Amino acid sequence: MSPTTAPPVPGSSLSAARRSRELAETVGGPGVDVLVVGLGATGAGAALDAAARGLSVVAVDAHDLAFGTSRFSSKLIHGGLRYLASGQLDVAHESAVERGVLMERTAPHLVRAQPFVLPLTPLVSRGQSALARAGFRAGDTLRLAARTARATLPAPRRLSAVETRHLAPALRAQGLRGGLLSWDGRLTDDARLVTAIARTAAAHGARILTRVRALQLTASGARIRDELTGEEGEIRARAVINASGVWAGGLVDGIRIRPSRGTHLVLRADHLGPLPAGLHVPVPGETNRFVLVLPQGDGRVYVGLTDEPVDGGIPDVPEVPETDVGFLLDVLGSVLDVPVQRDDVVGAFAGLRPLLDTGPAEHSGTAPRTSDISRRHAVLTSPEGVITVVGGKLTTYRRMAEDAVDAAVTTRRLTAGPSPTAALPLVGAASPDTLGSLRAPRRLVQRYGTEAPAVQALGTRDPRLAEPVLPGHPVTAAELLWAVRHEGALDEADLLDRRTRIGLVPADRAAALEAAREVLGEAWAQQG
Repeated sequence: MSPTTAPPVPGSSLSAARRSRELAETVGGPGVDVLVVGLGATGAGAALDAAARGLSVVAVDAHDLAFGTSRFSSKLIHGGLRYLASGQLDVAHESAVERGVLMERTAPHLVRAQPFVLPLTPLVSRGQSALARAGFRAGDTLRLAARTARATLPAPRRLSAVETRHLAPALRAQGLRGGLLSWDGRLTDDARLVTAIARTAAAHGARILTRVRALQLTASGARIRDELTGEEGEIRARAVINASGVWAGGLVDGIRIRPSRGTHLVLRADHLGPLPAGLHVPVPGETNRFVLVLPQGDGRVYVGLTDEPVDGGIPDVPEVPETDVGFLLDVLGSVLDVPVQRDDVVGAFAGLRPLLDTGPAEHSGTAPRTSDISRRHAVLTSPEGVITVVGGKLTTYRRMAEDAVDAAVTTRRLTAGPSPTAALPLVGAASPDTLGSLRAPRRLVQRYGTEAPAVQALGTRDPRLAEPVLPGHPVTAAELLWAVRHEGALDEADLLDRRTRIGLVPADRAAALEAAREVLGEAWAQQG
């Protein structure tokens, strides 16, 4: 296998060799300014924020990049309309601002405008339709307040029944009065966003160490275990940020998390036919709740999501209960001409939202539905001085990270200026004109940005790498090799479940497993 002809961003490549070297330099070595625990979007974002301010940074995760909630989202970058409807004006504005940052400055290769149709079926009253139209207009006002260009996000409008069916032919025509068209931001892939953030942090000098579990935190560091060897040691730091999401309470006393399960179904695209737009399907009996139908462009469609409280222990990978599957299929069936059957569901995934449990006092002794709990994030400092960031959502990861690092700088008296990350492009980012001029398939550009030609070049030099790793799915062996060489993938699960999303369909994962093993074997042989 030949090396790529175009190098990645200097210093951004993550690999097994780099991990081993930097882990050896870190454990028992000189202290760093900031230790971040957790490498989801917020943790990776905190590592980038701190490193971009010139601080020395180590970031660890017991598993892999985007192992937890960050890979199980709806892949949407929301503009805050939902929060506006519930009166959370500050959260709504923050979401709209951060959406604009991602779409126009930091990650235009990964986030683009997604049209959505809300079908006006007999189940949607004229009053509900008027309320939805007012909401979409308010959402457009949020876009304006956030200074996001009209060219980035078009205006919402009313659709005729013919236009509605053109954008979503699978809709039931009987009784359809038309639809409402709106726009929001959509990620190519949430796990790829986390990978880009982590690699950008690495390019700024952060040490990104996966498979390193934090066993105990103090204000001056952590006791850790290398999950690959079982060896334990100490990492010393002047400030510690706990960004471990739903697991945050297990590392710092007094942090109470109320997890909420968000389930999505995975369907083959041919079951719903062409979908130029996504769908907002109103949940019968609810005023402001929708099920989303999200075409992915890789032959799959996601349908979600639920919002259910989770009690008891926190699993590494949440299971999807049949009650969630049934609920989503029932809502989807309320608008389709031919309902989707249970056998048509080829995969499912669930993420746990790390909602902050604010206690019964705030809610007059009555526990609210998790859908009613605020999505505001919180930055909390323990009596020992450990900083924990919880709550929030994927869209606002950058602001959450900035606030956490601000707290670390203030509390631990670090020398650092303000955050520069609102104007700091992630690995692969470029202007739309530059991205459009790249000599690489559009699908690769939307996943790798300016690095797409380098990924493509791997397959050009070795035709075996240009082949899809399984029939009917676009991911090639070149993408797997790129993930091993530059994105820190260490095993088959990293490749299939996070760097690519093949693993969301168990049958596809099984079919691609041998190809992943072959790429790993050849990559290790070359490095050896």
